[in-house]
Amino acid sequence: MMHQMRAEYGVGGPPDGVRLWHMVRGAEQVAMCGRELEAGAPVREAVDWGKTPELCCHTCGAYVLRESPYLGAEHQ
Repeated sequence: MMHQMRAEYGVGGPPDGVRLWHMVRGAEQVAMCGRELEAGAPVREAVDWGKTPELCCHTCGAYVLRESPYLGAEHQ
């Protein structure tokens, strides 16, 4: 399954910048934690998880770890 990161804006919307990064399945607008995200919010590749100056959603991180293969034999 393909995942990507999608931003959650601060209280003031886009002018306030990214508050938190969430993980979504494919191009969905609902984060894995259930948060509804804006359609135009910035997206990043899943490999950027934990490499941003902003925080990442702990709950999304837990869900994506359970869906991601981690053994070589699981990458088929």
